[in-house]
Amino acid sequence: YSDKLVLAMSRAKPVSERENPELHRIIENLAITAGLPKPRIYLINDPAPNAFATGRNKEHAAVAVTRGLLERLDRTELEGVLAHELSHIGNRDMLISTIVVVLAGMVAIVSDMFLRMTFFGGLRSNDRDSRGNALVMALALIGAILAPLAAMLIRLAVSRRREFLADASGVLLTRYPDGLASALKKIAADPRPMTHATNATAHLFFENPFKADAGTGEKRTPWIVRLFMTHPPIEDRIRALQRLER
Repeated sequence: YSDKLVLAMSRAKPVSERENPELHRIIENLAITAGLPKPRIYLINDPAPNAFATGRNKEHAAVAVTRGLLERLDRTELEGVLAHELSHIGNRDMLISTIVVVLAGMVAIVSDMFLRMTFFGGLRSNDRDSRGNALVMALALIGAILAPLAAMLIRLAVSRRREFLADASGVLLTRYPDGLASALKKIAADPRPMTHATNATAHLFFENPFKADAGTGEKRTPWIVRLFMTHPPIEDRIRALQRLER
């Protein structure tokens, strides 16, 4: 039920074909091109332009777009964003992200267990081994702190690489890199954060919904900031799309 939970947390409402035939037509055409079943379509009543895809597999997938996305983007830009989201479905990124999150959680649990075993084992040791045990306990404490951090960094790195892959896969569907690049610039330049986005759902969105680093997409993001980002910097995504165009 992860898709239903995410849609409920984002206040997304289903959109019928009668309410927005153009949106349904674009998604249906892209889904046919990608060889995917047409996903369920939802609308988030939020002025910030953004979108996300969710669902455990392609047969139970859903795509949600914000009102701001439909208002701000033209057809080619909207096609680029929707092709990106359908590529997440086709590439099974929801499944991959779930596996990565579980593995990262396992690393944290194992490191915590090792710390507890070392600590309680050290309490039962005699005085002759106290110095050696203190060193082992210190190393275990450092490992318990660094292991979950390393797991989190790996999870974020995987998330960023999947965004690059979805950009490239989306361009293969539309055959028009400029549309997606233009959409990225518009969304990055919009300063409004999403109202109902959370840390738990931020990685699902097309672009960072918190807008902590909103700009034109031309500035350079410091490397230390990049390590903790769920999405690649806008300038890197645009540069990658420009290379595809050549």
